[in-house]
Amino acid sequence: MQDRTPRPAAFLDRDGVLNVDSGYPHRPDQIIWIDGAADAVRLLNRRGYHVFVVTNQSGVARGFYDEDAVTSLHRWMAARLAEQGALIDDWRYCPYHADAPLPRYRRQSDWRKPAPGMILDLMRHWPVRLQGSFLIGDQDSDLVAAKAAGLPGHLIDPAGLLAQVDRLTGGAAMSATDTEQP
Repeated sequence: MQDRTPRPAAFLDRDGVLNVDSGYPHRPDQIIWIDGAADAVRLLNRRGYHVFVVTNQSGVARGFYDEDAVTSLHRWMAARLAEQGALIDDWRYCPYHADAPLPRYRRQSDWRKPAPGMILDLMRHWPVRLQGSFLIGDQDSDLVAAKAAGLPGHLIDPAGLLAQVDRLTGGAAMSATDTEQP
């Protein structure tokens, strides 16, 4: 049973934050992890944060891959992270795009960033404490979505995701237990 005690959350974009944005990655062989991604997620876990992924996936709307590919890749990514003691609490993705060639996915969606729908949905389903919560993304649309959801948004720091997470979670310096693997 899920602990219902409110705690802060880190909302992470996927492509460009956890993995290199190589242009519609949708298979495990296309995933190149961002340096420090697993360490950053593990640090968030150890510091008591919910960790969520919120990602636009217009490749579905464009017919490049289907929703099963997205959920399959997310299961694979979660398993690879878990092998390193890094746990993602939940995932949200938006397959819609207003200019989609596939009619089924051609629509405006309040889940598509810069709209805040994915973030708000997670906050409805999880006991998120706004104080201390934040989003890290790689596009201005991520920051707009965060602001619309009442959260501070940050572009991924070129100096490294792990150092950025450490700063955002109040760590002056990471202890050995923050970064050691289980």
